[in-house]
Amino acid sequence: MASDAAHQKRALRAEHRERRQNMSTREREAATAGFTENLEAITIDLSARSIACYLSLPTEPNTRPYINWAESQGIRVLFPISRQDGLLDWTVGEEQAETEGIYGMPEAVGELLGPIAINDVDLIIVPASAVDSTGMRMGWGRGYFDKTLGSMQNCPPVYAVVFDSEVVDVVPRERHDSPVDGAVTPTRILAF
Repeated sequence: MASDAAHQKRALRAEHRERRQNMSTREREAATAGFTENLEAITIDLSARSIACYLSLPTEPNTRPYINWAESQGIRVLFPISRQDGLLDWTVGEEQAETEGIYGMPEAVGELLGPIAINDVDLIIVPASAVDSTGMRMGWGRGYFDKTLGSMQNCPPVYAVVFDSEVVDVVPRERHDSPVDGAVTPTRILAF
């Protein structure tokens, strides 16, 4: 039987998914400019030379201009590759090539580096459905990033990328959920 937190998460995810799908092209473009500027600022502030970042879907906060900027700066970018066992492999990616992953998500194409490759990055950028004022992140329900972050011994700073309306007072929490160090929205950078 699903817990109250699981039901609350499902409802909040559905609300945020619908809101994202209803955004206009103009709103999305303005948000992308803000996300890119703020993600670049964090990367510069942390002097990150290697990052982990996901390839965004069309309805998600657009990480692609940021990834292009990072690569143009000589920053090594690791991309997650979903595995059937619930873990993430990583790849550097080859020439912007991508494929559809096991859940229909875009994934980079390149040599698989294994789950421990993420231990060498200076900054981790993760997707989220919502983040609360304490840094608790609510993902999309598969648990990949929670498992990854929960297993890291020396985790670098982790920032979730969300729209402004997705920074909420409290997200429903379950035992396996992992907090983040900050959040990036189109208009601000939050540190927790």
